[in-house]
Amino acid sequence: MKKILITGGTTFVSKYAAKYFVEHGYDVYVVNCNSKPQVKGVTLIESDRHNLGDKLKNLHFDVVADITAYDAQDIIDLHNSLDSFDQYIMISSSAVYPEYGVQPFPEDSERAVNKFWGKYGTDKIEAENALLERVPDAYILRPPYLYGSMDNVYREAFVFDCAMADRKFYLPEDGEMKLQFFHVEDLCRLMEVLITKRPTDHILNVGNENAISIRDWVIKCYACFDKVPEFVSVPETVEQRNYFSFYNYEYCLDVTRQKKIYPETMSMDAGLQEAANWYIEHEGEVNKKPYWEYIDTNLV
Repeated sequence: MKKILITGGTTFVSKYAAKYFVEHGYDVYVVNCNSKPQVKGVTLIESDRHNLGDKLKNLHFDVVADITAYDAQDIIDLHNSLDSFDQYIMISSSAVYPEYGVQPFPEDSERAVNKFWGKYGTDKIEAENALLERVPDAYILRPPYLYGSMDNVYREAFVFDCAMADRKFYLPEDGEMKLQFFHVEDLCRLMEVLITKRPTDHILNVGNENAISIRDWVIKCYACFDKVPEFVSVPETVEQRNYFSFYNYEYCLDVTRQKKIYPETMSMDAGLQEAANWYIEHEGEVNKKPYWEYIDTNLV
């Protein structure tokens, strides 16, 4: 039984990962402040990652899955607290690539500030750098938009709400802007490939091979409830984030390296249906935004 340390473990990606690895026979330890319910079967190390002291001393981990590293200090403090480990996997972000780069972004693209993601992206760059200085053979994964059950961000859940309420859907312009997604289960399965196969590529873009237009994405979200959306086109002059879940920014990652070791990903239809089924039972766990209020006041 491999022993894995997961940072976080109570919200979306880290929670899903904790549950996934418990169910797949790993001895799962989580580091968090114990402010939310824990996944059944984990061993809790109750602490802020910056104040671990000697709580990880005399513990050896086969894998460190650092899902909640957002800046260099996050990396430094956790690494200083560790005693010994075999593998280190960090979940970074596609936000490390500037919006002006040539797409689809390969892993060796320039990393720089992205005007849409700002400090979040540059902090991730610094976290990657800090990790590679300390663990040169670490694995770094750069996903696009993650989705699936346990997602507390109001993205597909917003469209689900519109579908269940039989609302028209207010779509940015013609709806042809394309986005790239990756299901959180695919992320966990890919991490397991890294653990078991130890591939030679250590920095990988991860995601579905094909991007999808926001129009088609909304259609698939509505289809989870056997509904068909009626669209209203919103002109570019209206700030998109006031009424829609994504920035007006189309981008795509080159996932050639991923495909070598993980060629098949979950279909959007299956992934969204899984997310919808979870949302029906866990609506209160999603951080909702007042999109309807803005639409009804300014667009209807």
